[in-house]
Amino acid sequence: MGYLDNTTVTIDAILTKKGRELLARGRSQFNITKFALADDEVDYDLWNPSHPNGIDYFGTVIENMPITEAVPDETQSLKYKLITMDRGAIAIPYLTVPNLGTDGGFTINNTGTNGTQEIIPTTYIFTNNGAEPSGFNTSYTFTLLDNTYVTIQTLTGTGVGQSVTTEAVSIVLATRQLSITSDKKTKLIITGTGTGARLVLPITIKYIAPPNA
Repeated sequence: MGYLDNTTVTIDAILTKKGRELLARGRSQFNITKFALADDEVDYDLWNPSHPNGIDYFGTVIENMPITEAVPDETQSLKYKLITMDRGAIAIPYLTVPNLGTDGGFTINNTGTNGTQEIIPTTYIFTNNGAEPSGFNTSYTFTLLDNTYVTIQTLTGTGVGQSVTTEAVSIVLATRQLSITSDKKTKLIITGTGTGARLVLPITIKYIAPPNA
């Protein structure tokens, strides 16, 4: 990862394999219909309302921060997406999933009847009474970064390489029952389609040695 020259307006993008194929066919085939914005690089602790030169300079340090190059790792880029909320909102929704393990994710056995795990997110928001269900009637976008050893049951979404994405209220992860000799790991990214709230869960496919091993 490197830094861009922030003295000029720059668009830095990394295309997927499919994106490069479409661009190679001609500009008429490469049409961006959806995009997301994020402020991962901004440190808002640098906002200085005590600047001696007045309000026009409160954000001077932030405005002069270096801008990072595009990052192809989905777990490291666009972690803090910009979202549209109702006027007057004072808190940002966040996601929780019950029954997480000590690593903040789930472990699924690769053999026997324990090869599935239901994932049921809930969107919360802080109020004067503490954390409460937000009331957002939203579905979620689930992106499994590697579906080699575990996949999303009844998948109706899209795939890029080993990554698969689907939109639903909840999902069930199921191991593929492939022969493995060690634990396998991947990550599941959950994003609220109506809120932009985001949660990344580590997923471990647990190696269970055969009885005669």
